[in-house]
Amino acid sequence: MVARVFLVDDHEVVRVGVRELLNSDDSLQVVGEAGSVAEALARVPGSGADVAVLDVRLPDGNGIELCRELRSQLPELKCLMLTSFTDDEALFDAIMAGASGFVLKRILGNDLQNAVRKVAAGESLLDARSTAALLGRIRREREQGDPVRTLTEQERTVFDHIGEGLTNRQIAEKMFLAEKTVKNYVSHLLAKLGLERRTQAAVLATKLRKPSAPSDEE
Repeated sequence: MVARVFLVDDHEVVRVGVRELLNSDDSLQVVGEAGSVAEALARVPGSGADVAVLDVRLPDGNGIELCRELRSQLPELKCLMLTSFTDDEALFDAIMAGASGFVLKRILGNDLQNAVRKVAAGESLLDARSTAALLGRIRREREQGDPVRTLTEQERTVFDHIGEGLTNRQIAEKMFLAEKTVKNYVSHLLAKLGLERRTQAAVLATKLRKPSAPSDEE
């Protein structure tokens, strides 16, 4: 069975190279390409792709947020993050977004083909021990410092809106997202913050805003 792959990278040269590499494998077929988050959201759903290979850094957003959005629309889609940078926080965010793997662009051609095949087959490229160690480190940092430091930019925005008392529907309208996507963000940020209920997040967001409030309103 041939695995259908969609490429998302803002560098055309990179896309051409990856496309030729993957198409040279009889078990892989590139069915579409995009150079931005907006293009990917418009093209991936109708492409029939089994795997999306996503650059982490894109001109209008990032591949991790794109991964979360695509998987909220297409739960069967597997996402493989491709990046030039070694970034523990990005790895953590990729895990939380539901990515099946995270590889560096300096990966050898055969290894990239193998990675895409494994992801297409439903396997995870994330080593359990290193993932557990990473999650433990981030939890410790969270406990010692800013409790919301591990939130992505989008999650932090949702968190702030929760503190303002907005519903998921209202947040979705403000952020131009699907309500289901906002619901996913809420679930992820609650997990990251170690909270069980939305009301707890609202209380925390309110407390974090208080120091910046004008003194005559205190």
